Amino acid sequence: MACRISELVLKCRDPEVLARFWCEVLDFIVLDREEEVCIDIGPREGFGGPRPMICLIRNDEPKNGPARLHIDVNATDRDQDAELERLLAAGAELVDIGQPAEASWHVLADPEGNEFCLLKRRLAPL
Repeated sequence: MACRISELVLKCRDPEVLARFWCEVLDFIVLDREEEVCIDIGPREGFGGPRPMICLIRNDEPKNGPARLHIDVNATDRDQDAELERLLAAGAELVDIGQPAEASWHVLADPEGNEFCLLKRRLAPL
């Protein structure tokens, strides 16, 4: 037997803002919410499928330093450049964390500054 990742938990100042952002990025929907505390977002088929859901938990502490864990995403229906433009339009920002200039990936931050990477290879949609 082995484990599967079922949820990623992200502490944030504004779960509503990040729920909208990550739903746009990942084509997720809001699955559950506890007002003012937590919003669960995930794939349309709900909890337990092949993709983990994200639990956004309100936390007013400031982000300190780079994240020890981050999310990597791959485009499914367009090339990396087109996906980069879509993510920037959704509210992501390009950030420099010391990645090489010739890197095949882009480092971005969500509206609260949480870093994530857009990788070059396109994946088949689930």
